[in-house]
Amino acid sequence: MDVTVVQGDITRQRVDAVVNAANRGMRGGGGVDGAIHRAGGPAVLEDCRARFPTGLATGEAGWTTAGAMPARWVIHVVGPNYARGERDRSLLLSCYERALAVADELGATTVAFPLVSAGVYGWPKDDAVAAPLEVFASARTAVTEARIVAFDATTHEQVRAALAGRA
Repeated sequence: MDVTVVQGDITRQRVDAVVNAANRGMRGGGGVDGAIHRAGGPAVLEDCRARFPTGLATGEAGWTTAGAMPARWVIHVVGPNYARGERDRSLLLSCYERALAVADELGATTVAFPLVSAGVYGWPKDDAVAAPLEVFASARTAVTEARIVAFDATTHEQVRAALAGRA
């Protein structure tokens, strides 16, 4: 699997699927979650309500339509909220593992990922960067490109440096 990093807006990525760092309720929110719901339009929320009437557990993943976004699907994952004491790293790793498994179920070969739990959920940035790279390095998947989308230049450079260090 080719792991790449770009700086930009995850909702504009031309990939098979984008990963949403969702909350347990699966009804939209702030950060990446809010951006995906705004860009995808009401179809994303309608599909969330139909597929996940009680939401998703932390560390789990599920998919919906991407609505009006260029991607075909949204793979929703619920990361641990470090700021609220959810510090089990295996739950963060599970988000990436489960997202890849869902991508395989869908036949998605190009997937754009945010840094799950790195925003308002407060996961330490160094580990938020290391976690997906760790999962991607050992993943058995049909995904050919895992694209990490960094919203800002500082995060982009941090991910780029981490990727270069693994080469």
